[in-house]
Amino acid sequence: MSHKRWLRKGNILITKEMTIADIFENFPQKSQKLAQELTRHGLQCVGCSAATWETLEAGVLSHGKTAQDLENLVLALNNILEGKLDDSTITITEAAAEKFRKVLAEENKESWALRFGDKPGGCSGYEYVLDFSEKAESTDRIFSSHGVDIHVDETMVERLLGCEIDYQEGLMGSGFKISNPNVKSSCSCGSSQNY
Repeated sequence: MSHKRWLRKGNILITKEMTIADIFENFPQKSQKLAQELTRHGLQCVGCSAATWETLEAGVLSHGKTAQDLENLVLALNNILEGKLDDSTITITEAAAEKFRKVLAEENKESWALRFGDKPGGCSGYEYVLDFSEKAESTDRIFSSHGVDIHVDETMVERLLGCEIDYQEGLMGSGFKISNPNVKSSCSCGSSQNY
C-alpha cells in the first residue's frame, strides 16, 4: 500500500475495520464525497438503505470485490480527507467546467453562466438545481471558478458555500455531482440532502 500522509481527525482515519456509519459520522463535512467514492467503487447501497453497521471490509468483500479493491478504496477515501475545503466560495472542477462549456456550445449559449441552487424536494429535504443563466439577477451572488461564472440567489448562499460541482463519467451513470460540507444527511442516490 502506498504510504501517504492521511488527514487525521483526532486519532481517527478511515480503515477497513470502520463501519460505514462510523465513516459518515466521523467525517460529516466530507460525507457526500465519501459516498460518491464508495458508489464509484461499486458499493451502490450507501445512504438510506446501507447496512451501516457493516465494516468497510465486509461491505467490499460481500460485493465480490478483492482485497486489492478494498485497499484501493481505503486509500481513495483517505485521499478525500486530505482535500482542503474552501467554505468561503462555490467552485466547479475543471472536468465540470469543461463539460458545462461543451453543453453551452451545443445549446448556442456560450456566454451564459451556470445557475446553481437548491429547492425543497426529494427524500432528504432539498434537491440541487443546475440550470443556464443568461444574466445575474439583482439578488444573485456571483462566483467564478475555472472560467465559469456561477449565479446563486443570495437566500441560498449560506447553505451552498463550500460546494464543489464536479462531473463524473461512469458505468453507473454520468453527470454533475455536488459535494456540500453543510449537509447533515443525504439520500443514497445523492440527489437530495438535508442541512
